[in-house]
Amino acid sequence: MAGAVLSALNFSLDAATLAIILEKLEPKFIFVDYEYVDVILTALQLLSEKMGKRPLLVLIQELDQAATLVENDLASATADIVKYSDLLDMGETDFEMVKSKNEGDPISVNFTSGSTGEPKGVLYSHRAAYLKSLASVKLYDMGVAPVFLWTVDMFRCNGWCCTWAMAALGGTSICLRNVSAKVMFESIVLHNVTHLCGGPAVLNMIADAPASERKLLPCKVHLIIAGVLPMSQVLKVEGLGFTVSHAYGMTEVLGPALVRPWRPYQLNSNSSYEHKKVKFPEGLLGDRVIEEVDIKEPETMKSVQRDGKTIGEVMFKGNTLMSGYLKDPKATQEAFKDGWYRTRDLGLFHPNGVIQLKDRAKDIIVSGGEIISTLEVEAVLLSHPKVLEAAVVGKRDEYLKEKPCAFVKLKEGYGAMSCEEIVKFCEEQLPDFMVPRTVVFGELPVNSTGKVQKFTLRVKANAMHSISLENGCQRS
Repeated sequence: MAGAVLSALNFSLDAATLAIILEKLEPKFIFVDYEYVDVILTALQLLSEKMGKRPLLVLIQELDQAATLVENDLASATADIVKYSDLLDMGETDFEMVKSKNEGDPISVNFTSGSTGEPKGVLYSHRAAYLKSLASVKLYDMGVAPVFLWTVDMFRCNGWCCTWAMAALGGTSICLRNVSAKVMFESIVLHNVTHLCGGPAVLNMIADAPASERKLLPCKVHLIIAGVLPMSQVLKVEGLGFTVSHAYGMTEVLGPALVRPWRPYQLNSNSSYEHKKVKFPEGLLGDRVIEEVDIKEPETMKSVQRDGKTIGEVMFKGNTLMSGYLKDPKATQEAFKDGWYRTRDLGLFHPNGVIQLKDRAKDIIVSGGEIISTLEVEAVLLSHPKVLEAAVVGKRDEYLKEKPCAFVKLKEGYGAMSCEEIVKFCEEQLPDFMVPRTVVFGELPVNSTGKVQKFTLRVKANAMHSISLENGCQRS
């Protein structure tokens, strides 16, 4: 309303990365919570010689926090500083809202994770954010006066555009300083929460919450999860009273663009893998405001057949996409080559029109002529009750070109597990060529947004050819 462009920054980033982002943004105001003052001041110090006018740093403290708690650390700051409470006191009652002159003007800049290089600034227009916010109302079945528990970070696509959706509905936002199963259940009961969103970590927190932390839900609670959905975890969460929906999207498409309620199926334990795939597809459909979603052959740009077999690249077209990358016209042109936003994700169309995601183009494994989706193998691994996290990458093979290699992090308190157990579990649910024969136990490398760094795992997997592994097993 002040005519400014918003940019929510990832509080997990280090000072050097924040300095790169701030240099691109050239901010006039920086709102910072007291917990993150040090990292912002360090970032500004790194930029002191490059920046022109110093930004105004607005310090947000807890209401009952001693005023002098952080002030001593700010004396030598490379920024002009004002307290948030003092800024509010400067407000004018007759202030008139600064309206955008063009709906194509930017309303916000959101940064990618930078997993393959420097973070890119993704520009959202007023029009795109407006349409996406209203689409979210229907997409997430928000209804009237929803209560939203913030378990998705606001630096992720402005909280999947739910920030504006909640304002449009006059909803209530419940903000958390820290996210845990205990806090989530307590907040849901205390505030009659109706909606929450996030990645698989949120799903796992709820599913694995000890009985002492679980509470009877006071109302229907919608849980929207983006990422791999392990069937066993979804069944647990739905058994607790949540309604789970599966989402797919990215920063460039303003968050989830394909969403569909998760639908359980009763499967015979002896069902073949192919039968299970047909019965439990990632049945994703586009939201109501996106102009077009298609799966195309990236070279010819021809749409693939809707036969449930032919794989192509998922592409989007419409007004709810980014305007482009901040100060990077070349990357913008490449992203929108031939008039479509190219996700670099692979998928297929089922005959009924729903989309099944297969993998990132760079992560797909080709083994002896067979195409292996790492997402499908990971979903099976994550369905094991002892597995907390899993990532699958291709490991070079002399005869088959590549073989799947699994990296697994086990849950605490569930006991040890052997590689043979993992392999046998996968053999019961996957065709032989998809079963990972090499299993590595330990922590998985993640970036600042929690994404697993698969390129790091690929290097590690391919370096293991010189290591003698007993039964293909290693613990790191």
